[in-house]
Amino acid sequence: MSRNLIKPGRIAAMAVILVVILSIFLVRLYNLQIVEGEKYYSQASAISETQRAVTAARGNILDRYGRVLVSNKECYNLKIDVTKLFANSDPNAIILQLVKMVQSYGDSYTDDLPISMEPPFTYNENMTEIQRTMLQAYFKDKGKALPENPTAVELLSYMRTRYDIDNSYTSEEMRMIAGVRYSINVRYAVNTADYMFVEDASMELISSIMENKLSGIEVERAFTRDYGTPYAAHLLGYVGLMTQEEFERYSLLDYANDAVVGKDGIEYAFETDLHGKDGEVIEYRNAAGTILSTVYLEDPEPGHHIYLTIDIALQEQVEKIMAHGIDIMRTDRSQLRAERTAAGEYDPETKDEITGAAIVVVNVKTGEPLAIASWPTFDVSTIIEKYAELLETPNAPLFNRALMGAYAPGSTFKPCVAMACLTEGIINTEFKVKCEGVFTRYAAEGYAPECWIWRASSNPNEHWTHGEDNVVLALRDSCNYFFYTISHELGIDEMGNYAHAFGLGVPTGIELVETYGNMSNAANHADYTGTTWRIGDTLQAGIGQSDSIFSPLQIAEYCATVANSGYRHSASILKAIRSYDYSQVLYERESEVLSIVQSDEWNWDAVHEGMHLVLHDWSVNSANAEWWADCAWDVAGKTGTAQKGEKITNDGIFMCYAPFDDPEVAIAVVVERGGSGASTQFMARQVMDAYINIKSYSDTSEPEMGLLK
Repeated sequence: MSRNLIKPGRIAAMAVILVVILSIFLVRLYNLQIVEGEKYYSQASAISETQRAVTAARGNILDRYGRVLVSNKECYNLKIDVTKLFANSDPNAIILQLVKMVQSYGDSYTDDLPISMEPPFTYNENMTEIQRTMLQAYFKDKGKALPENPTAVELLSYMRTRYDIDNSYTSEEMRMIAGVRYSINVRYAVNTADYMFVEDASMELISSIMENKLSGIEVERAFTRDYGTPYAAHLLGYVGLMTQEEFERYSLLDYANDAVVGKDGIEYAFETDLHGKDGEVIEYRNAAGTILSTVYLEDPEPGHHIYLTIDIALQEQVEKIMAHGIDIMRTDRSQLRAERTAAGEYDPETKDEITGAAIVVVNVKTGEPLAIASWPTFDVSTIIEKYAELLETPNAPLFNRALMGAYAPGSTFKPCVAMACLTEGIINTEFKVKCEGVFTRYAAEGYAPECWIWRASSNPNEHWTHGEDNVVLALRDSCNYFFYTISHELGIDEMGNYAHAFGLGVPTGIELVETYGNMSNAANHADYTGTTWRIGDTLQAGIGQSDSIFSPLQIAEYCATVANSGYRHSASILKAIRSYDYSQVLYERESEVLSIVQSDEWNWDAVHEGMHLVLHDWSVNSANAEWWADCAWDVAGKTGTAQKGEKITNDGIFMCYAPFDDPEVAIAVVVERGGSGASTQFMARQVMDAYINIKSYSDTSEPEMGLLK
């Protein structure tokens, strides 16, 4: 007898269950689709709008012939979306993953926490001003949560707790996470730009982040400065995010709080011309954050292009010549040091290492700087990343010696004194002084300065003098005795007036930051030397000593003024300003005369002839004459040796101009501890040759300002 396993009751029960389940799904589906459908549809398709500034493209910097020195390069930055990042269950793990990914691709990320990356943790010694400001703001913001003036270890301990950084992370990993968390957090305590995790990210890094779909990272299109030359670093300057102090100044010009501004050099001097005006845009995004459309409320206005008076081809040659020349001088100095040590004649306490140098080339007829070089130098394209390292580098490569260095001019000052005395009628071209070797006018007061030649003999018992010199021969011989004599008659006040008229100890007219130097005078003598003014200081000032100090740029412009028979032009470095599309000339430089030293033509002829003999009189200056004998142009110049003090090697100063009969270019060379001006003139000769060769090019450059016309 067969049995029926499927009973009608079971079938009915199953049917009821299916109906109930299907009813539940239908009710739920109806609720989602009909009752709450509009709500969920709106959430899914929600569109948000954000208004933001559009950074204007920064203007380019070009040399006098239109060669681009600094321009813009498109890049991509990685920005952290704080809301999305901290919506994750473990944001610290994501931060660490991001940091390690950045490091693996050789990129760098922004870490504003001024604490060493490895234990034992300490504050960075070379903390920047903005880092210090941020840190103090962070301390103040956290109030009593931190001890007063916490150590680096105490601060990191606080951060481990505050940011819930798990103890499973190593000390180094904890420091990485804390650095990013701090960099994000501190921006709520100080008014500065939004946190940018990575600037100018590599495409490999961006692709990897996209592939891994890391939450909280956005890619933003941006621009970074692109340097078209490794030269002129001290002139071009660099850009960076604003500090609080800068924001207070630039906010008056409607700068965004995340604006990039010039920090030094041309970028700083012409910031408002280069910057442009930011625009405004509204971005529409869906719930996933995808930009659907953009609407410009105001188009950005790009910055203007700045043309400099600098010839970058000449600048390059000058920097190469100076670097090579310093290498030669340091090698020779090292060899001499070894020889004197072997002979038992070298004092190890002597400071004779060359520490810096500068060369400036200017146009005699206009005063325009054609090349301004300082040694040692640096790579301006990496200055932000290596700033702390550069601060620690010996001989201060960031220091612009050509504009900010102040040096005693030594005997290069004598043409100024000669012209002052000739013009004032204290002497004439026939006036002669017999060099006695020792100037005894103030011997009774215990002051009797010597002419440099008095002890020039290798025999200590033998003394030399120059004999009778007029002003021409006194300049040729650089006779201290002659200039002691006429400086006494001239007086320090009149000497200072002429020095200023020649551009020494006063602004040159350049738009960059410069030192004004100091022309020796009784009024501020104590401030510079700590001693009271004595008559002997007038005599020392007359030979370029005492407390007279001038910049290499001032010396070059002074030399040009002498060559120009007294017409001193502005050293403005700005050649022209062009609109961003190059269609309009907004400014074009015209020569500006700042002062005139008026004197009879024969007085100028005497000074010019004296400077010519310095470089061409074989009977007296055969070493100089040999250097300049075969130069394509006839050159006049003056050497200078500035005393630095006991056991410190003298500075070497040299200036010259050419062609002698129709001056076009003037050159000044200053070498710290160079020994003498004569020992530095080989670099001036090489620069003169480079200038002449570059000038003769007919197929490598556009005509001057050719791109502007």
